[in-house]
Amino acid sequence: MRTNIDIDDKLMDYVMASGDFKTKREAVEAGLQLIKRRHAYAAIRAARGTLFWDDSDEAWAKRRAERAAELAAEQNNHAAGNPQDSAELAVHEPAPAYKVDSPVPPLPSASTRPHKRASKVSKS
Repeated sequence: MRTNIDIDDKLMDYVMASGDFKTKREAVEAGLQLIKRRHAYAAIRAARGTLFWDDSDEAWAKRRAERAAELAAEQNNHAAGNPQDSAELAVHEPAPAYKVDSPVPPLPSASTRPHKRASKVSKS
């Protein structure tokens, strides 16, 4: 968006000299990004003290059990004909367009590999 603004010359000279800006536009955009970032940080700081983090093994096990129960409930709803939200999240992988006839033969084990003996070099 094209905008004409009246900026203090001394302030712009200071910013241009102290920053890595090639143009005044870059300096103004960096200032606007800083204001945007400050508002995001304020929202994060507002959440201070309201979040609880439990990194114990018991908490992780409990969360895994809760998630497994949620997935089982989603599968039961889908199987019962009540797909609700799970139909929107379903991912269907296409069948491969190729067929592997024979697997790659395994590498020989260390015991069946032929050993090369180092020849002795005689000193003359």
